Amino acid sequence: MSKYKSSQISEFRLEGRFLGFVVEDGYKIKRMTLATAEGEFSLKLSKEARVSLSRHQVLIPGVWVEIFGEKKLDQETGEYKIKVDGVLPKTPVEATPALPLVKVTSAEATKPAKAQACILVCQKSDCCKLGAASVSKALEEGLRDRGLEGQVTIKGTGCMKQCKAGPNIVMPDKTRYKRVDPREIPHLIDKHLAKEETLPKETVAELATVR
Repeated sequence: MSKYKSSQISEFRLEGRFLGFVVEDGYKIKRMTLATAEGEFSLKLSKEARVSLSRHQVLIPGVWVEIFGEKKLDQETGEYKIKVDGVLPKTPVEATPALPLVKVTSAEATKPAKAQACILVCQKSDCCKLGAASVSKALEEGLRDRGLEGQVTIKGTGCMKQCKAGPNIVMPDKTRYKRVDPREIPHLIDKHLAKEETLPKETVAELATVR
């Protein structure tokens, strides 16, 4: 019996908002960062993808993209290793106000994403039609009113798989909310971010109920 354990290779596709490249030696593109409904990912690019991106494609931070490639499961560690083979720019169905994006440097992209809390807001067409832009504006105002704009970022993501129950958001502690009304935002910010304040039990129960 071989002492080496086999690895399982399968194809994958992932959609999200392009944040930037990780560059080595001043010019070599090695990885790309992507914001999705599950959070931010720093993904390794294959040689073919690096050549294509450096010669033929121009990606601007904030654009929607679909990436595809291979993911390999190491049966010894139980971890997946992902390699991007191609990047396809995608155009949103309708234009929506751009959310602020965090510029990712080479040094930052190699660190665990923990420095700043992040609220994710779905920016796909169904959520936008149901009021994602108003929710984003309410979040910006709520954070500013509480002096949290420098501690918490708001980022648009790809589909969260709850299209008919939008707008959909994910708070920094990974709690998800659907059918969010902009009027609820102050309570959600206080519940998840303003820890020194406590809300009435009735309010907490109402917000925690999955509609």
